[in-house]
Amino acid sequence: MPNLPQPPASRPRVLLTGATGYVASRLLPVFRERYDLRLVDVRTTNAQGQPVEGAQLANLLDDADEQLKPHFQNVDAVVHLGYFRPPGMTVTGEGKSYLDERPNVDMAERVYRFALDAGVKRVVFASSNHAADWWEPLIHARRVDRIGPSDLPRSDNYYGWAKIAYEALGWMYACGAFGRKLEVVQLRIGAPRELDAGQFEGRAAEFKRDLGAYLSAADLQQLAVRSIECGPLEDEWGVPFQIFYGISNNTRAFWSITNARQVIGYAPEDDSEVRYAADIARLLRSSPGPVGAP
Repeated sequence: MPNLPQPPASRPRVLLTGATGYVASRLLPVFRERYDLRLVDVRTTNAQGQPVEGAQLANLLDDADEQLKPHFQNVDAVVHLGYFRPPGMTVTGEGKSYLDERPNVDMAERVYRFALDAGVKRVVFASSNHAADWWEPLIHARRVDRIGPSDLPRSDNYYGWAKIAYEALGWMYACGAFGRKLEVVQLRIGAPRELDAGQFEGRAAEFKRDLGAYLSAADLQQLAVRSIECGPLEDEWGVPFQIFYGISNNTRAFWSITNARQVIGYAPEDDSEVRYAADIARLLRSSPGPVGAP
């Protein structure tokens, strides 16, 4: 079970976009227990074709403002997981061009604007570790030990660029540029899936990378719940804006979660080093150390 704070005295109303997707499927069991949910997506079934209870059709790119605004009314928090999958996407689901990823930035702007106008207190966005993936070769070569939210976001691909753009838009809304400060959390999610060691035979460096980026379902749930409920979020300048890396308590971590521990009390309980100990012993005998080459 995730290490969750005590439930609020009254159930917050939470709007969840991308509600039929994979990340949402990992969050919904806990969200349904704690929140009065509004679920929206471009479909009402999950990837397996099964109906998602309560899901309503809403297209955050194409629907008119008048259709979308009611979803944001009388909502305490918005969790934005919606993602436009471009027709030219790569095998891993990332856009290959500026035009591939631009719709996701447009969608993010609409979510921020509707939330601000509706009086929503806080928005939690699914960003990605790819907002800073330019740093990874330096980390794995052991030229850089670890990076965190205070390091410059740098990416060498359009998917990562779009995530950086989400974050930059979020800062504008958080600093009060549009009349009031909207509380903003960006979750740079790592690897939110169980690892299949069989896919890493002969690829020790890649296995180490995913061990460091691993995010268990329970820790994802805890991070999301605390991002919705805990705080205050204000930084040293009084701006309610935070970037949290979404990883578990991994021995081989190369992203910092110090601010998530301090600001919202994130206390991940899982460690890929323990969960995959047998696979590590088998695959990494000749490649010791946290990350990078022996």
